[in-house]
Amino acid sequence: MDDPLETSELLAFSKTVEARSLSRAAAELGVPRATISRRLARLEERLGVRLLRRTTRSLALTDAGEALYRHARIVLDAVHHAEASVRKADGAVRGELRVSVPPMMDTSFNAMICDFGRRYPEVRLHVHSTTQYVDLQRGGYDVALRASSALEPGLVARTLARMPLLAVASPAYLEARGTPRTRRDLRSHRCMMGFARGELPQTHWPSSGGKFQVEGALFTNDLLLLCDAALQGLGIALLPQQIVRPHLESGALRHVLPGAIQADSHIAVVYAEREFMPPQLRAFIDAVMAWGGENLLPRADAPKPKRAAKSGLRPRSISPGGPRRASG
Repeated sequence: MDDPLETSELLAFSKTVEARSLSRAAAELGVPRATISRRLARLEERLGVRLLRRTTRSLALTDAGEALYRHARIVLDAVHHAEASVRKADGAVRGELRVSVPPMMDTSFNAMICDFGRRYPEVRLHVHSTTQYVDLQRGGYDVALRASSALEPGLVARTLARMPLLAVASPAYLEARGTPRTRRDLRSHRCMMGFARGELPQTHWPSSGGKFQVEGALFTNDLLLLCDAALQGLGIALLPQQIVRPHLESGALRHVLPGAIQADSHIAVVYAEREFMPPQLRAFIDAVMAWGGENLLPRADAPKPKRAAKSGLRPRSISPGGPRRASG
C-alpha cells in the first residue's frame, strides 16, 4: 500500500491556493519559494495529475486540485486540532484566529476587538474586512460576521440582530419625482441598489410575499454611500433601520412604501461546525455575542445556533431582505 501524502506537501498546496501566490505562501510558511515549488511538484508527480495551472501572473485550480483542496483542509484542520488538544493543558487561550467582517463595523466593534486582544495576548488575530461573501472553509477563515444567516452545509450561524429594512428618500427627491404609493410606481423612480453576496448587482427588493423586480439607477455595496446618495436626493434606497433612524427623526429622509416592503436585515456570526472548537474561537464568539447584545438594536431574539442541512448543494444568492434557506 502506498504511503500517505505528506502533511508538508498538503500544507504547501493549501497555502498556495489560499494565498494565490507561491511567494506569499512561502512567506506565510517561513520557507523559501523554491521549497514550495518542490513540494507542489512532488505532490503532482505522486498523484499523477495537474493540481494548479500556473502562469507568470496567476494561479488557478484544476478540477483535481479543487477536489484535493477540500479534503486537504479537512486533514490539516484535524492535524491542527489534534496538536492543540495535547500541546498545553494550562487553560490559556492561544493560537491563530482568522476573522472576516463587513467593512461597516463601528467603533464599538473596534473596541471589542482591542479588548479581546488585551484579554488574550497569545492569540494571533487576523481581521479581514471585505464586502465579499467569503467561503470560510475554502478561504481558511475561522469565523465571519455576515449580513445574513443563510448557510452553506457544515456551518453554524448565531443571530446577533434583526433590523427592519426601510425604503427611504429625501423630501427634495419626493417633491420633484412624486411619492410612490405602490411597488408598480417604482418603475418611474430612481432606485439605488446593493450587491447580492457582495458580488452581483441586485435586481430585486424583498416584500412580505417574496420579492419583486426593481430597475436600479445606482449600485454599491457601501451602505453609507447608499444613505448619502438618498440624503442628496439621488433616489430611493433600501437600508437597515439602524442606519436611517437619525435621518428619519430629523426629517432629512422619509419612509416610503411602508406596507409594500416588509423585510429584515440579519446580522449573524458564522463558523464551521466541528466536534472540537479551539479555545480562541470559542472566546471570540462569546465576545462577539456579548458585543452584539449590547450594541446592536434591536437585540437578537433568537440567539440559538442553527445548523445547515448536510447536503452537497450550493447556496443561492441572498438579498438584504434576510436569509433564504440554501437548497441549491
